[in-house]
Amino acid sequence: MENATFQKLSVFFPMWNEQDYIERAIEAAREECEDLMASRDIADYEIIIVDDASTDDTAVIAARIAANDHRVILVQHPENRKLGGAMKSGFSAATGDVVLYTDADLPFDMHDVHKAMRLLRYYDADVVSAYRFDRTGEGYVRTVYSFFYNMMVRVLFGVRMRDINFAFKLCRSRIFDHVSLKSEGSFIDAELVVKAQKYGYSVIQFGVDYFPRTRGVSTLSSPSVIFKILREARTLRREIRQIAKVR
Repeated sequence: MENATFQKLSVFFPMWNEQDYIERAIEAAREECEDLMASRDIADYEIIIVDDASTDDTAVIAARIAANDHRVILVQHPENRKLGGAMKSGFSAATGDVVLYTDADLPFDMHDVHKAMRLLRYYDADVVSAYRFDRTGEGYVRTVYSFFYNMMVRVLFGVRMRDINFAFKLCRSRIFDHVSLKSEGSFIDAELVVKAQKYGYSVIQFGVDYFPRTRGVSTLSSPSVIFKILREARTLRREIRQIAKVR
């Protein structure tokens, strides 16, 4: 498509046992991408499913969808690599000049991507990260957990983000010329933002309405996940001392 703002948008979903959500997620992404093509925001798109060794029918459903739509790409892990591993596979598989990562349970209205693309363009940003206006639907414990987590990232890395682990990151693919992600666990969202800012890339935020998961189980606040986050934060703390700005 001539005169499109961006050549190609890659949307990817890390998935582990998401059989209840996968078809709805792909349809929502497809609808949004078609709208973006119609408005000439993008010339083309691809949707990437990263199946992280699911034990339910996620892989079977994903394979069927991909077989019927050439723009849907299935990446499969033979072994479960957690969120960090799935995100690294998704970013690696993406071929667009703009890449969006989000969750299969659609925690926001997919049409918000229109606004994110507009902000990316207007402010010449490199990363647009969304935050939730109200996340109390998750319950008190996770709200408190998120508060202290964002405070930890601010204290350790000097990065002021309202909701750094929220699954909405729209990135220009050029940042990955320098940003190399290493985290295997849930800390990878923070690693992405911290490294992007340390390299001098522009990261901006905007708020979205939040829709909590209604099926399946989230494990992001389990003790094992928290301990892994702390280990990976310590590793990143040592690594960023060697990072110099490139922009």
